[in-house]
Amino acid sequence: MDSVSKSRNPKFKIETTNPMTLITTSTPTITTGTTTSSRYENQKRRDWNTFCQYLHNHRPPLSLGLCSGAHVLEFLHYLDQFGKTKVHNQGCPYFGLPNPPAPCPCPLRQAWGSLDALIGRLRAAFEENGGVPESNPFGTRALRIYLRDVRDFQAKARGVSYEKKRKRPKPKITTNVSAQD
Repeated sequence: MDSVSKSRNPKFKIETTNPMTLITTSTPTITTGTTTSSRYENQKRRDWNTFCQYLHNHRPPLSLGLCSGAHVLEFLHYLDQFGKTKVHNQGCPYFGLPNPPAPCPCPLRQAWGSLDALIGRLRAAFEENGGVPESNPFGTRALRIYLRDVRDFQAKARGVSYEKKRKRPKPKITTNVSAQD
């Protein structure tokens, strides 16, 4: 006996089966054809399942088809409570210092690099699950602006610049070979 649930929205392939309990689930999951997945694929699957669980627990519950960039931003704010990166507030005496000399009450938040990588994995997972790239909520302009603002604020709070490094031109090696006849 196989229990399968299907989405009513043709944009998404949501067919999941839980063979252990034979209970139909409505949370879309990523399954790969191979038995051994890369670390990236495993993390992408866990991130996707976490996001889908977040939508399921949202009040009111949201379907993936109704998810927008605003819901993704809510998800990122929700994840901040589990962050491990100290981000100093502007009023903190250690604001702008890369290595503060003492502890302070500033909050722990998700690091910008972690959020950026998470969005990249969720963006790929959305499309792997049948989402149309043009309607991908993980690629919205508001989300790109938010990530840029988080990067800039965290850089200022730590006193570290995230400026893109420019490649130096390779020095031209010229050899002076004089021909002696």
